[in-house]
Amino acid sequence: MPVWLREFRWRQTPAAVYLSLPLRGVRATSANIFCTDQYLKVSVPPFLFEAILYAPIDDTNSTAKIGNGTIFFTLYKKEVAMWDYLTLPNANKEKLQYLRENAVLKAHEKAKEETEAKKVTKQEHKKYTLEATMKLEEAERKRIEGLKEKERQKVTKELELWRKEQKDTEKQKRVQKEEELHQEVEQLKEKKKEEINKAEIPNEGTSETRLKPTKGCASFSMFSENVKEERLPAPRSAATIKVNFTPRVFPTALRESRVAEEEEWLRKQAEARRTINADLSELEDLKEEEKNPDWLKDKGNKMFATGNYLAAVNAYNLAVRLNNKLPLLYLNRAACHLKLRNLHKAVEDSSKVSRTMKQLSRSILKIKL
Repeated sequence: MPVWLREFRWRQTPAAVYLSLPLRGVRATSANIFCTDQYLKVSVPPFLFEAILYAPIDDTNSTAKIGNGTIFFTLYKKEVAMWDYLTLPNANKEKLQYLRENAVLKAHEKAKEETEAKKVTKQEHKKYTLEATMKLEEAERKRIEGLKEKERQKVTKELELWRKEQKDTEKQKRVQKEEELHQEVEQLKEKKKEEINKAEIPNEGTSETRLKPTKGCASFSMFSENVKEERLPAPRSAATIKVNFTPRVFPTALRESRVAEEEEWLRKQAEARRTINADLSELEDLKEEEKNPDWLKDKGNKMFATGNYLAAVNAYNLAVRLNNKLPLLYLNRAACHLKLRNLHKAVEDSSKVSRTMKQLSRSILKIKL
């Protein structure tokens, strides 16, 4: 049983009450204190102190200290006034019980409000932290983009400078080649003139003279005519030229075709033929009922009902290979993929259902027309 602490000392000012509880024979290091605006309870085993205060106090700013075997309270009043008593006089048990319960309820409400306030503060802190993190990430992203842009501009300038240097180098080489070609042409002209001059000059010790052209007549020289006849090339000999053509699948000429695209198309066609041949070899080993798409669809439905979704998918796959014009097969397989959380395949099969229905509707319209 707790020992009720009846001895206490108190004094007051218009703004505060100073209460001291002596703990005789007990060295108190901690105490269980419960305080509301008009209720105070202190538990220091084996002592227990309880008081219904005369007027409301500010329990938030009030303080308590333990030292030298005494608990000292500083209770700040809500209204500046002098109290006649520390506790309510003539408080019966019913009123005391009511005030105690009311104090406990107020304490619970206050704790709940504090918890909600802490939760709101925590959420605000999280929100602030998230916003700060987003701002930092945005700043970092902008910084990285700025660095990338600077690097891109630097590389672009270097590339342009390199291209300019290449153009200048090519231009210099072209001019040099033109000059060399011009020099070679001049040299050939000089050689040709020297050869013509040598051909027209008569040999020493001969009586041949150069005929000078008269007015109205063209120049004529037998020596030059003989030289020209000697320079004529011999007639070409007859021969047969054989032209070999590379065999091609496409009828277009090689210079007009796209070789890479044509080879890719041929490769895909070969793979498709191999796949079809493999599928046909696999289908030959099946039983007669297993070659029926309706039987496979019913089997897949039974497996789906029992929860064996993988087996149902395999049954629907085989049925689709046998007949890919049935929309219900794609729809059932999409349901299986949805159960297995294969969302991309479920969306793909659903799209195939819509395409198949459109094709069927077009076929029906053509038949009616």
